[in-house]
Amino acid sequence: MTIQQMVMQLAGGMGISIQIFVVTLVVSLPLGLVIAFGRMSKNKVLQSIVKVYISVMRGTPLMLQLMVVYFGPYYLFGIRVGTSYRLWATFIGFSINYAAYFAEIYRSGIQSMPAGQYEAAYILGYSRFQTFFKIILPQVIKRILPSVTNEVITLVKDTSLAFTLSVAEMFSIAKALAASQTNMIPFVAAGLFYYIFNLVVAVAMEWFEKKLDYYR
Repeated sequence: MTIQQMVMQLAGGMGISIQIFVVTLVVSLPLGLVIAFGRMSKNKVLQSIVKVYISVMRGTPLMLQLMVVYFGPYYLFGIRVGTSYRLWATFIGFSINYAAYFAEIYRSGIQSMPAGQYEAAYILGYSRFQTFFKIILPQVIKRILPSVTNEVITLVKDTSLAFTLSVAEMFSIAKALAASQTNMIPFVAAGLFYYIFNLVVAVAMEWFEKKLDYYR
């Protein structure tokens, strides 16, 4: 196999990795905010359920969670799933895992806001909804962006765990190529792909952070 053919195969796997990355962010970022609200809820039952959920998601390996999402429907409910469910299970597993991490990041940001801002907004006639989404949330996003950036960069590397469900992302293809050619070149090429992907994400997040740095 030529270098060009190998790169083309890895690029195809990279497309799946990017798909997992994008879907996870699109789902887990807003879901994490909803979970953060549950975590801060005054309803003790809801708060306890969310705390357990976050504890489980953060305290068990993502690889295990992916296996539970994929094999769970059959072993729990007797529902047979096809191979097409592998990618969906990957989306679900990644999204609920990262939503738990984002929820804690959101919570820390929201709780760090001074109570005086809520009081001032109330005096100015803002509703609770308007206060949060027009005043509090923009400031929270600015504060938590470095932590979110770290999680996003970790997500790029974690996409390789999709091999657990035999999803043909880039790392799975690199392993297959390395086994067939009995050399390490596919792994080196995959490492370069991941590095470039991470570099692009890091630069984009840094640009976004500078855009929000309105004090400068």
